[in-house]
Amino acid sequence: MSRVRTAVLPVAGLGTRFLPASKATPKVLLPILDRPLVQYAVDEAFDSGIESIVFVTARGQDAIVDYFDMNLELETLLRERGKHDLAESLEELRPADGHIAFVRQIEPLGLGHAVWCAREIIGNEPFAVLLPDELIVDDPPSLKRMIDARDAHGGSVILVDEVDKAATNRYGIVEPDGEDPDGTIEVRAVVEKPDPAEAPSNLAIVGRYVLDPAVLDELGHTEPGAGGEIQLTDAINASIGAAGLRAVQVAGDRFDCGSKSGFLEATVHMALQDAELRPQMHSIARSVVEGG
Repeated sequence: MSRVRTAVLPVAGLGTRFLPASKATPKVLLPILDRPLVQYAVDEAFDSGIESIVFVTARGQDAIVDYFDMNLELETLLRERGKHDLAESLEELRPADGHIAFVRQIEPLGLGHAVWCAREIIGNEPFAVLLPDELIVDDPPSLKRMIDARDAHGGSVILVDEVDKAATNRYGIVEPDGEDPDGTIEVRAVVEKPDPAEAPSNLAIVGRYVLDPAVLDELGHTEPGAGGEIQLTDAINASIGAAGLRAVQVAGDRFDCGSKSGFLEATVHMALQDAELRPQMHSIARSVVEGG
């Protein structure tokens, strides 16, 4: 069975919920503490054994390309001023030459179309998709657990989390079909944003996919679906007969950083995990509560 070597990160979204900040800075470059959101997804991918990452960008997002490039002037200046630790930390974050690529999504035709734009680089191999909007803090990484499930069972694997039943119309929801001894969930189908009264479960897809190449074949002739966009879930559903589909549940903490509240929650959570910032965060919280 082919290994999962490539991950696709669709980063072409407009980030309208973060305007006006996202007018000048792509949403995935907004920082959670001192790291941009996209860096967490990249770290998760490489920590899970991924070898190459394909970013799907759009016009006006050259800052994402620049972020993953060397800033020779900055790193030289840091070293000249004796800030070698900072210079080395920037070097460590930079992917090795040849391990990242960028492709352009010319028209905003949906997540399925963004993934399809990377088809020539993916080739006829299984691949991962990570949506940086979803920050998932898990050890081992959720993506690693998904790749292990793919190695054990084949087919495609999606990451799911329980959501409030009333919120099912905001997610792709799975229709379960039993559970394997190792805890992975067999999936009969995925329903895109169902009405809560008709949702087959409250297990929502949360921004991580390990996909069989059959999904790419389906994307090549998938018609626009909900919202006039090419839906990735439509292609996944169409490939279930040929490839099979399973789900792995989130085991750690998940933050929907596509929303302001989720972004704030993620920032507070990461600050509380930092030994230096934790006492300050407790002090700030007390001050706010007592003053409010």
